[in-house]
Amino acid sequence: MKIDAHQHFWKYNPEKHSWISDDMKVIQKDFLPEDLKPICKKEGIAGCVVVQADQTEDETNFLLDLAEKHDFIKAVVGWIDLRSPDLEERLEHYRKYEKLKGFRHVVQDEPDVNFMKLADFQKGIASLEKYGFTYDILIFPSQMEAALATVKKFPKQKFVIDHIAKPDIKNGKIDEWKEKMKTLASHKNVYCKVSGMVTEADLEKWEYSDFAPYLDVIFDGFGSERIMFGSDWPVCLLGGSYSEVKGILENYIKPLSEREKEDVWGRTAQNFYDV
Repeated sequence: MKIDAHQHFWKYNPEKHSWISDDMKVIQKDFLPEDLKPICKKEGIAGCVVVQADQTEDETNFLLDLAEKHDFIKAVVGWIDLRSPDLEERLEHYRKYEKLKGFRHVVQDEPDVNFMKLADFQKGIASLEKYGFTYDILIFPSQMEAALATVKKFPKQKFVIDHIAKPDIKNGKIDEWKEKMKTLASHKNVYCKVSGMVTEADLEKWEYSDFAPYLDVIFDGFGSERIMFGSDWPVCLLGGSYSEVKGILENYIKPLSEREKEDVWGRTAQNFYDV
């Protein structure tokens, strides 16, 4: 079963989605399961993992409601206030939802590069481990050091790095990112999504060759058993169609064995999110 391990749904609201600026007009509208389902069918994708785009529990509940109505949504990665003193009470509430597999915080928007090392945030990560939820790491390269300290501290917690930690592909910056990614990959509780790459490249004129050096680092470090495909639809539309984004990975993994391809297209996501 091929799974898209990273995509989003929303009912567009200019205030709630203020991060969608006017130069992103192509995604200033609603994106819902009925929009994605025919694309997935055409691309041979049997299921998806929907990930939060808004930092409220209303967002989590909105995604859970969609997942209940649409079988092709296999897992939900929601948002919860990991720094709240009432966190465990909320986790107890959410553990009853079978499709809710994990949580994410938009750390990339936090001005403190050491945000993940804050004591109350780390206490929240400890609670996720206790309740068996996964955690999606959304960061920029400048925040990788704090992410590394976190994954070291919680070796039993399942982490996945979204968008390969958003390296500056447009300007070909790779060295510092590469060294930190190799270190992150050395921790077996850390997985990686091949997603969100086109939006870190030149949106107008990227080429396949732009991504290959970064994918080399990911595949050398994580291996197929800890790598999963994610489209980052509809955000990916800023730089390419669903088919074009999927095609980057299809091209790269051509030399791999069938077992390795099956890992990347679905088995890793199924194992990580328990679907």
